[in-house]
Amino acid sequence: MLETWVVAPTCLPVVLRRCHACASERFRANGKFRVNAHHKLIDAWLLVLCTRCGETAKLTVLERTNVRSVRPALLARLHDNDPALAAELLQDPVLRRRNRIALDWTDAWRLETGGSDHVGLDREVIDVTVRFAARIPVRPVRLIAEGCGLTRAEVERLIEEGNLVSATRLTGRLSDDFTFTLKH
Repeated sequence: MLETWVVAPTCLPVVLRRCHACASERFRANGKFRVNAHHKLIDAWLLVLCTRCGETAKLTVLERTNVRSVRPALLARLHDNDPALAAELLQDPVLRRRNRIALDWTDAWRLETGGSDHVGLDREVIDVTVRFAARIPVRPVRLIAEGCGLTRAEVERLIEEGNLVSATRLTGRLSDDFTFTLKH
């Protein structure tokens, strides 16, 4: 039987960027946008707040863009301060590169195993598909340990013994869906 686990975000990640006011490097996005029009041109920013001093920083979303080239649905979402749009934009590698930011997903996601804790430890073979609801970089060893109720050392031992196999490399970090098989 194939189990499906989902790595789902619980909140927006912390934005890693240096604060000009206090030199902190952690900002919290609250889903607020600022939109400014200059006749036919428009600018839009995602506002983030320093976790230490509360200083506001702006992450450029649109810069001197012709208003007619912006989709009306996107413009409405910007004006409505849509938190889902903030989550989408923070996932965008172009926006992250343009604004020179990184994301810290610590404590901003959870593993949903379908309601059962320590999945399938009573079965001889467990097949699990792990799906990512957002591009959250997580170590597969940590996910497997958390989902099966094992320690990371036990998971690494199972990999070395060949009792935990996957077509995907289980070392390092992943943010793409993968499947693994665990044999007891």
